[in-house]
Amino acid sequence: MARKYFGTDGIRGLTNIAPMTAEMAMKVGMAAGAYFVRGDHRHRVVIGKDTRLSGYMLENALVAGFTAVGMDVVLVGPMPTPAVAMLTQSMRADIGVMISASHNPFADNGIKLFGPDGYKLSDEAELAIEALIDGEVALAAAGDIGRARRVEDARGRYIHFAKSTFPADLRLDGMKVVIDCANGAAYQVAPSALWELGAEVVAIGVEPNGKNINDKVGSTAPQTLSETVVASGAAIGIALDGDADRLIVVDELGRIVDGDQLMATIATGFARRGALAGGGLVATVMSNLGLERHLSAQGLGLVRTAVGDRYVLEAMRARGFNVGGEQSGHIILSDYGTTGDGLVAALQILAEVKRAGAPASEVLHRFEPLPQLLKNVKYVRGGKPLESDSVRRTIAAAEAELSGIGRLVIRPSGTEPVIRVMAEGDDAAQVEAVVDRICDAVRAAA
Repeated sequence: MARKYFGTDGIRGLTNIAPMTAEMAMKVGMAAGAYFVRGDHRHRVVIGKDTRLSGYMLENALVAGFTAVGMDVVLVGPMPTPAVAMLTQSMRADIGVMISASHNPFADNGIKLFGPDGYKLSDEAELAIEALIDGEVALAAAGDIGRARRVEDARGRYIHFAKSTFPADLRLDGMKVVIDCANGAAYQVAPSALWELGAEVVAIGVEPNGKNINDKVGSTAPQTLSETVVASGAAIGIALDGDADRLIVVDELGRIVDGDQLMATIATGFARRGALAGGGLVATVMSNLGLERHLSAQGLGLVRTAVGDRYVLEAMRARGFNVGGEQSGHIILSDYGTTGDGLVAALQILAEVKRAGAPASEVLHRFEPLPQLLKNVKYVRGGKPLESDSVRRTIAAAEAELSGIGRLVIRPSGTEPVIRVMAEGDDAAQVEAVVDRICDAVRAAA
């Protein structure tokens, strides 16, 4: 059954345009609250947000919705998405809510929901909540309406948790670290955690004004971080996105280290210490073939999933892996959390650099990525160009050409009328030619 409001990562859209309106937020609060009100105990929801201007509006609307159905609300203010997941579980809450559109511009916003176990909701739960959004929800009696309170020490609780994932026998003394918080949710907690572990911290992207989240800073715009690392003589740079569940690193030379290299570094470090579960890691179809070859050479496996961290996590839980993620920097370490956590992943990377006693440029570049090219082809909404016989023939010919020497991934976007065409292989010219042929075929059929 198709979902009406929920996408691959909650409900998201342009603020004050359906579905991302105050009215919808209140309905989500009422529906999700009604769904999770089970039993006779006082029910509780934890609500966090990033630094978008619209966060105030949506937060208040959600509070109205949850309290109307009898749920007590705990407000933690600007906090990373993984912190909300952790606090939901730690505070024995029935549900957690993160108000964020992640790496999107400030005008977008979104609502992510977590169950009492700190994991994102299942498809079944989201469908049930959607039905309640469009239906009638029973309101609480006047004497049973929920209360709202703000927890002032929530940041400290998350900082303590994040630091607890860093090896107890290591310190960051003598290491200059540039941290870019994207003017987002981690602008206070990430620099503080690094400083408390002994690092000399240079912080950028820590002056949110409601409209500058992800604006020329953060993991999707690492150029400023690269320049700052080189100019300051730092040992390493760390970039988070707006809700701090994504991580990109820059070495001391200013070179970007993507999620594939970071996952390889963490997984091999875990394997060396006998801490790697599952015999490898889980990544999506977009991860570079070089990662797969690198892991294979060390006797480690790679399980691939569809694009989206929720699919990575599902495979990790089903197969018993404790390291997984995406090339874009979503890294899930299930020993420490229930969702991607940019700060926690960064601390594992810093630990590997510290243990190696070598520059980040030597520690983090684990393999040479194969030439990889991704192009997007727009089509008229409602069309089905991938069902065209000519497109299918072109794709089949490309798969045969790359068999044994490369990979081809073609998929429709989940959020816009776009076909994504990605190929990789040992020969960059061949990869480009293959992608162009498929794109031309899709355009002709669109």
